[in-house]
Amino acid sequence: MAFKLSSLTPITDLQFPTFHTQFLQTIPVFRSSSLQQKLLDSKLHSRRKSSLCSNSLNQETVQNLTPTSTPPASSNKLVLVTGGTGGVGQLVVASLLNRDVKMRLLLRNPEKATTLFGEQEEEKLQVIKGDTRNSEDLDPSMFEGVTHVICCTGTTAFPSRRWDGENTPERVDWEGVRNLVSALPRSLSRIILVSSVGVTKSNELPWSIMNLFGVLKYKKMGEDFVINSGIPYTIIRPGRLTDGPYTSYDLNTLLKATAGERRAVLIGQGDKLVGEVSRLVVAEACIQALNIDFTEGQIYEINSVPGDGPGSDTEKWKELFKAAQLQ
Repeated sequence: MAFKLSSLTPITDLQFPTFHTQFLQTIPVFRSSSLQQKLLDSKLHSRRKSSLCSNSLNQETVQNLTPTSTPPASSNKLVLVTGGTGGVGQLVVASLLNRDVKMRLLLRNPEKATTLFGEQEEEKLQVIKGDTRNSEDLDPSMFEGVTHVICCTGTTAFPSRRWDGENTPERVDWEGVRNLVSALPRSLSRIILVSSVGVTKSNELPWSIMNLFGVLKYKKMGEDFVINSGIPYTIIRPGRLTDGPYTSYDLNTLLKATAGERRAVLIGQGDKLVGEVSRLVVAEACIQALNIDFTEGQIYEINSVPGDGPGSDTEKWKELFKAAQLQ
């Protein structure tokens, strides 16, 4: 059963989910054992020079990325983000930067971080080169000091140019997640995994169509590996993703991104929700789950519908998550 914060119009039209993508490239394996050598020149070295796109997003500042009642970042929290240049991942990174949360990005192409997020101080944002699909890339030094992980990696459900370079669901959603989780320290406080609705129904219509090339099967395998790893986890299963991806924008524009009319949030459990969700809502759900203790060990499906939503109000998100567990 889904819970909504306010009176909302129910979703009645069955819709196919789409899956967040990551604009990444195959890169050489970085084999140094020193974390400092893995940092991209210790700092991101080129500043974003282009102006905001004239056809960019609505310029109003929205609740999703501008904290209203978000607690200050803990000085001992270091969040590792994978898939940080993809549709959901870049919004996670932008929002964490806006909250002054210390981050480490694991990217196949670290230069893309400079393009999206500009030059950041190393104490605030570290960028290391690595590919979760290759276990040899994941040296233990990459995870030194990491307290939380948000995994936003993904690819398309059907064959496309995004599959170039072995970027298939099997390699990304299964092998990549397995390799990452296997390399993480057992002392980790939490891993947040972005998955998908429908993963438990891959043999049923319409999900069987989406699963023709195995994307739901491999996402479920990734979920199961996380669950059985012994690491504290929360799994977020979004519906069909809307708003974006904003892959051609810079940090300033990302912080002005809006969820449009779809700000009200529906959260459920049991893989019963069918509908759409704004990428900004998914990103905010991941960040909120980091700080809400009772979301540990839980799996949530999430949609968004027209109406006023929780924005970045932690108390309202607590109500949503808690109510979903009580249904």
